[in-house]
Amino acid sequence: MLQAIGLTSTPRRNHPPLVDDLTFEARPGSVTALLGEPGSGKTTALRLMLELEPGRGVTYFRGRPLHRIPHPGREVGVLLGDLPGNPSRTVRGQLRMLCAAAGVPAARADAMLEVVGVAGLRDQRLGSLSLGMERRVALAAALLADPCTLLLDEPAAGLSPRERSWLHGLLRGHASLGGAVLFTTDDAKEAARSADRVVSIEAGRLVADQDAAEFARTRLRPRVAVRTPHAARLADVLGREARAAQRTVEIVEESGSRLSVYGSNCAEVGEAAFRHGVLVHQLADETGDAGAQPSLPRARDHAGSEAPDTAAGATPAASAAGGGERARSARTIRPSRSSRPASAVRRLGGPLRPLRYELHRTFGTATPVLTAAFVVAVSVVTALVLARAGHTPQNRLLAAWPELLPLPPAALGAGLLGALAFGEEYRYPALAADRGTVPRRLGLLTAKLGVSAALALLLGALAVTADAAALTLVFGSGPLRTPAEWVSPAASWAGLLIGCAWSGVLASGVFRSASAGLAAVLAVPVMVVPLVRKALDGPSAYPVTGLAERLRGLAWAQWPPEADRVVLGAIRVMAQPVGTALVLSLMVLLCAYGFTGLRGRVRL
Repeated sequence: MLQAIGLTSTPRRNHPPLVDDLTFEARPGSVTALLGEPGSGKTTALRLMLELEPGRGVTYFRGRPLHRIPHPGREVGVLLGDLPGNPSRTVRGQLRMLCAAAGVPAARADAMLEVVGVAGLRDQRLGSLSLGMERRVALAAALLADPCTLLLDEPAAGLSPRERSWLHGLLRGHASLGGAVLFTTDDAKEAARSADRVVSIEAGRLVADQDAAEFARTRLRPRVAVRTPHAARLADVLGREARAAQRTVEIVEESGSRLSVYGSNCAEVGEAAFRHGVLVHQLADETGDAGAQPSLPRARDHAGSEAPDTAAGATPAASAAGGGERARSARTIRPSRSSRPASAVRRLGGPLRPLRYELHRTFGTATPVLTAAFVVAVSVVTALVLARAGHTPQNRLLAAWPELLPLPPAALGAGLLGALAFGEEYRYPALAADRGTVPRRLGLLTAKLGVSAALALLLGALAVTADAAALTLVFGSGPLRTPAEWVSPAASWAGLLIGCAWSGVLASGVFRSASAGLAAVLAVPVMVVPLVRKALDGPSAYPVTGLAERLRGLAWAQWPPEADRVVLGAIRVMAQPVGTALVLSLMVLLCAYGFTGLRGRVRL
C-alpha cells in the first residue's frame, strides 16, 4: 500500500507551494488516478513521494519510506517523463543495463519486451522509437524488477486510443496481481474509465478522494453534443420546450455553432429541431466533466435566461451536490508533526551488480570503438610526422607525444572515456528513476575506475602497437631500436593512461559533466605540472638512494631483488612532474568526490 501523508513542497519566494498538505493512499490490487488540471501539482506530488523534491511530509511504501528501503528499484517502478537513455543505445542494451542495476537476470529484459509487445524492436535504437513505442519500453523498464508499486506520470499523454486501451489494460493486470498503481492524468473521463479510485487535486490541495463510480456520478454527467449553424435559435427552442414541460435542462453555448445540452437526450433534441425546422449537422451523446475548466462558457437554465458563468455542464445544484460529496469524501487524516521527519539519512541505492552494469553502459554504444579508432589514427599520423622530422626520443615517438602537446592522443582518449563514465549518467540518468541522482556508492565507483583503467591500458597498447607497425612499415627499422630498459617506460606509460582515465572519472562525478571531466584531464599538464615542476626544481639535500631495499625490508612478504627494478621504475614515474601532478590531482578529486557524496547522503 502507498500512503502519502502531508506532502508539502517547498514554495518559492512569494509563491504558494505547488503541493500543500496532500494526504491520500493507493491501495494494493487497485488502480488509483491522481486527477488535476495542468499545473495543479500532480508531477510535484510524485516527485515528493520519490524524495526527488525538497519538502515536508512522508510517503510509506508498504509501511516504509523510500529512503529506508534497501533496494527501492525492486519496490517502486517509476515512469517520469520520457524514457531516459542514450539515443544510440539499443532497446535490449538499455534494459539489460537496468537489469544489472536492479540485480535481476539479464533474461528479464527479453521477457518484459514480450510483455509490453515490442519484442521485435529489441535491436532498435532508442532515438528511433515513436512515442507509443517509447512508452512501452519505459513501462518494461518500470516492470523489470517486478515492483509492488507503480508510479506513472501522464503515461497515456500523446497516445492513440488503441494504445491508451492497451496501457490501462496492462496497469489493470498489474493491479490484479496485488500491486498498487498510481498514475496522473488531467482527463476526468480517462480517470473514471481506467481507475478504481480517483484522487482529485486543485492548486496542490486535495479536493476529493472517491471511488470511480462515485466520481463518475458526482463529477461526470451525460450530455448531448449538438453542432448547428443556428445554435442561438436552437437554444431558445429547447429552453421554451423545457419550460413548457417543466423539465430541468441546461444548455451551454460552447462556440458559435456548438451546444452542449444537459438533462436531455438525442431523441428529444432531434425532435425539437425537426419540429422547428432547425438544421443540425451533428447530434451525439457524450460524457461531460463537471469540474472546473480553464474557460467558462455562458450557460442557460431551463427558463432560457442567462445564468451566471459556471463550469461547463455544472448547474448550481449539481455543483453544490458535487461540492458536498467532495467534502464528505475528502480524507481528513491530519498527521502529527512527529510523522513528518525534518531530516533523515538517505540511503542512495546504486546498481546491485555494478561491474556488469558498467560493462553494459560502456559497451552499449559505439563510443569506445569509435574513440579507439580515432585515437589510433591520430596517433599513427603523429608518430609518422615526428619520425620524419627526427630528433624525437623513441619513447615519445612510440607514444606519439610531441613536445608541443600537453598529452598524447592515447591519454586524451583514455581521459575522454573516463569522463563519459559519470558524464553519461548525468546526461542520460539511467540510475535516477527512483533516486534522482547518480548514487555515489563505493561499488559503482570501483567498477567505473576498474573498467576505465582496463580501457585506458587497452587503448595505450593499441596505440603503441599501431605506431610501431606504421613506423616499421614506412621507415623500416631506422627510427626504432631495441630498448635496454623497458620496465620504467612501460610503467610510466601505463601510469599516465590510468591517471588520465581516473581523473576523468572523478572529475565528471564531482562536476556532473563529461566536459568538466575532460577539462580536468587537460588541466593536469597545463596547470598542475608547471606548479609541481617549480616546486621540485633544485637539488635535494637528502637523496632517496636505497629506497627500494628499505621498502623490501619493511614488507611482510619478501620480494626478490629482481623486483627492485619495477619498484624503482614506479618511483621514478611518481617523481616526474607529470606523475606527481597526476597523483596530487587524483587525491584532490577523490577527496572532493567523497565530500560531495557524504554531503548528499543527508536529506534535510
